[in-house]
Amino acid sequence: MKRIISIVLLTAVVMASCSNKQKEEEARQVAIKMVKDSLRLDSFKKAEVAKKQEEQRLAQVAEEKREKRTLLLSEQREASASNGVASGSSSSGQTVHKKKGWSDAAKGTLIGGVAGAVGGAIIDKKHGRGALIGGAAGAGAGYLIGRGKDKKSGRVPSN
Repeated sequence: MKRIISIVLLTAVVMASCSNKQKEEEARQVAIKMVKDSLRLDSFKKAEVAKKQEEQRLAQVAEEKREKRTLLLSEQREASASNGVASGSSSSGQTVHKKKGWSDAAKGTLIGGVAGAVGGAIIDKKHGRGALIGGAAGAGAGYLIGRGKDKKSGRVPSN
């Protein structure tokens, strides 16, 4: 009888221990699944937040582009309005170019004068007189050449 009772108790203990291990394993699997699901939800939430931030950034960039475009258009309108008032002949079909820097005639005069003065000083025995004559001739030639370039570019109206 003692053997039978001990066998039954041993079987019950073995069965109980097996079922506890199985229950622990199932509980561990459920916990792992819950953690994985929460991580997925977190990653989805992070992706949604990142998407919203990107949309906001794109909207902000688009708004800045619109502001720049509006600013440029208003500057162009102001410039065309001021050119129309200043020229007084905008209705005649002539386009008025904004004058910037030195004209080609001024550049040509300067370059021609310097080159003529150096050339005249080298050629003539009296260096001062040669420099004056060469400078005057070079300046005149440089002016004529530069004035022709100004007429071609439209800076100076051709008569």
